[in-house]
Amino acid sequence: MIAEKYVELSHGKTRYLEAGSGDPVILLHGVDFAAGGDRWQFVMEPLAQRFRAIAPDFLGWGLGDRFQGEYSFAYLVDFVRELQDALGIESSHIVGHSMGGWVATLFGYESPQRVRKLVLVAAGGTAARTLRTMTEFQPPSRDDIRDMLKRTVKVDTDIEALVDMNFKKTQVPGAIEAYRRILSHMNDAANRQRYSTVRRLPHIKVPTLIVWGEQDEVNALEMAHTLNQGIPDSKLVVLPDTAHFIPTERPKELSQALIDFLS
Repeated sequence: MIAEKYVELSHGKTRYLEAGSGDPVILLHGVDFAAGGDRWQFVMEPLAQRFRAIAPDFLGWGLGDRFQGEYSFAYLVDFVRELQDALGIESSHIVGHSMGGWVATLFGYESPQRVRKLVLVAAGGTAARTLRTMTEFQPPSRDDIRDMLKRTVKVDTDIEALVDMNFKKTQVPGAIEAYRRILSHMNDAANRQRYSTVRRLPHIKVPTLIVWGEQDEVNALEMAHTLNQGIPDSKLVVLPDTAHFIPTERPKELSQALIDFLS
């Protein structure tokens, strides 16, 4: 059973989803405007049979309060530490998808004592280029969200309920303004270079699993090999017939890979 909870952090309240008990696993979502912790819902239930699965809405996303200042990669990384502190977690497994994987990589480099094992799922951070969906962002309509979910959710579920939840997140007061500030930081070439993960990879010493879709059209498979070659003793799993949105495209396969690696 997945429970919706809120915790008070320095910027205000943050929503997170939680299920199960045992060793904590923090699941970090991607950059999409309508994203949030619920993007992990199809992975959380299998994980919860063995672990305490926690999927927060990132600072700047979801149904919680918005940070009123300028956003940065540094703030997003520190958000994970603050969440751990607020939940009384000294260290946890860290799993990140796409942008969440970029943040997870930086976190593993900066705070190895807070990480038990690290999992990078189609993670960003090794390529300097920006994405058209970020540089040309326009707030999505409900139909836009429905179309995106139909393309990326490959499980038997109530799509309209997912549409309602994702659209609700886009209607939070201040959400569009905050997201534009996030994109301003992330699209800046100097920031992307400064927070590139490439030079940091050899210094990541925690056990690391890399999971990628063979047909990833957002973060090319060569990025997975860059991570695998850069992080000492890391393991790479490539899922066939899989694109970028692995937590909703292949939740069964991803869940099993996580359980095998984290156990």
